[in-house]
Amino acid sequence: MLAGFAAFLDLYATQPLLPFLARTFHASNFDVSLTVTAPTVAVALAAPLVGRLADRLGLRRVIVSSAFALAIATALTATSSTLPQIIFWRFVQGIATPGVFASAVAYIHEVWPASHAGRATAAYMSGTIFGGFTGRAVAGLMAADVSWQAAFVALALLNMAVAIALAVWLPREERRLEPRGGVQPRGSVSAHFRNRRLATTYAVGFSVLFTQVAMFTYVTFHLAAPPFNLSTVALGWLFVVYLLGAVVTPISGHWIDRYGHRTGIGSAMAIGGGGALLTLIPWLPAVVSGLALAATGVFIAQATASSYIGAVTTQDRGLAVGLYSTFYYAGGSAGSAVPAAVWKLGGWPACVGLIVAVQSVGAAIAFTQWAPSPVTAAVPRLPSLPPPASVR
Repeated sequence: MLAGFAAFLDLYATQPLLPFLARTFHASNFDVSLTVTAPTVAVALAAPLVGRLADRLGLRRVIVSSAFALAIATALTATSSTLPQIIFWRFVQGIATPGVFASAVAYIHEVWPASHAGRATAAYMSGTIFGGFTGRAVAGLMAADVSWQAAFVALALLNMAVAIALAVWLPREERRLEPRGGVQPRGSVSAHFRNRRLATTYAVGFSVLFTQVAMFTYVTFHLAAPPFNLSTVALGWLFVVYLLGAVVTPISGHWIDRYGHRTGIGSAMAIGGGGALLTLIPWLPAVVSGLALAATGVFIAQATASSYIGAVTTQDRGLAVGLYSTFYYAGGSAGSAVPAAVWKLGGWPACVGLIVAVQSVGAAIAFTQWAPSPVTAAVPRLPSLPPPASVR
């Protein structure tokens, strides 16, 4: 959970600040949205390399070192004086992030038994939810009451505290003895892409983060304008809706383990699409309720897809999750940039139409390409490693 908290504490922290940054630097919506696009692009580029590195050096080692690197990069963002400098340091933050994200998901499937992988992944996802909410709320409060630089200082301090906790508490995983004399054919990038279930899961991941980033980036412009006129602080607190996902996602982990991944992804997309449509009602409680449902749907979908990755991969899980992260965060990058053009054409309703369309495509891919029954019963596995003492 702490690893998930660290991975998402900073990644979208500038979302509630976008209208504020646009005013401060006299920039367009697209220009300030690059503070969200830059780290997601960096994650997409770095994730496969970090995944391979984690398979070679050890998952725990990469998780802890990446958490410290993320704290340093966040602190350096506070030294910026222009928007391009902020975007640059946000890119650096993104480079450090997949060492936590990709390695933590792979770590779960190395340490937990297959029968508990869904709920363990859901627990990790709860950490990402708390991290995402905390980052946005802290950034909004600090920027409104002190300065936007102070927001990054506060986030850096939180990052450092979590990195120290991970260094102290995270157990070492047991390492399988495998040849280290070069890249094995079974674990190559091409082998992962030849796995149809993996390849289609990458496409599902693209759609999942596209919808989340598009929703929560452009709704801030929608709510900062009439008739809502929300302040920077109010926009920061808006992400309290994430906490509903923190309650629902662990429950969904048990559901995924019991009923299968297609059921999980179908339910997630239905909840998210319904929430997106609800935000079209010009009444703030309805918009907030819609955002809560949209966020919950995304979290369940991500827990489902992450669990499915581990279920259909028996070798080089770090690389498999790294490749998934590339497509996942490529979706996030597209979700922060593509809706800018749609916004110009039709405002928030056009953005909602795009979001629902992408969700529908993701659900269709999962239902046509994933296993029709619970994967735990359908896919051969290597013998599971024993759970850590705390789980036993």
